[in-house]
Amino acid sequence: MTAFRLGLTGSIGMGKSTTAAFFAEQNIPVWDADAAVHRLYAPEGAAFQAITRLCPAAATSSGIDRQALKSLIAIDPVALSKIEAIVHPLVAEDRDRFAAECVSDIAVFDIPLLFEKGTEAQMDATLLVTAPPDLQRQRVLSRPGMTEAQFNLILSRQMPDAQKRGLATHIVETLSPEQTRAYVLALVAHIRQSHA
Repeated sequence: MTAFRLGLTGSIGMGKSTTAAFFAEQNIPVWDADAAVHRLYAPEGAAFQAITRLCPAAATSSGIDRQALKSLIAIDPVALSKIEAIVHPLVAEDRDRFAAECVSDIAVFDIPLLFEKGTEAQMDATLLVTAPPDLQRQRVLSRPGMTEAQFNLILSRQMPDAQKRGLATHIVETLSPEQTRAYVLALVAHIRQSHA
């Protein structure tokens, strides 16, 4: 049985991690793009050697230092595309392996840049998590070490929320954990009913 692929996405601070956790609570496997990159950046990870050759300063005994990569990207306009050329194919391999090994009827793919990278084409449906801009800003700026400038830079690299709303199959406003959990339960029931 092939799992129904649900692409989960949303801009920073919209409640994506919380929403993903509610799917996991229902014993629905969740593939996390950020966790995949973390595995690839580990000392034994598939991206470690290639990234180290590109940015020797990023190599540490515990894996790739993302801060060193950010510093390189800040001074070298082509660094980001070089890093992406190494990492993206490996992330896609990791995602495909997860999908192939999945034994559930539904699988969730937590992908921050789902629409930006065109990955929604590989999904059966998409779920956008969203929240009012003031709530998003409040959540992000309460994170340790986050500054207004960093927040604005991250936003500038992400598709505007309004544009994502136009592309998404399903949308949930994450105003409270209880309401978001209720939405996830209803969506799971809907998918199972529609694709039984």
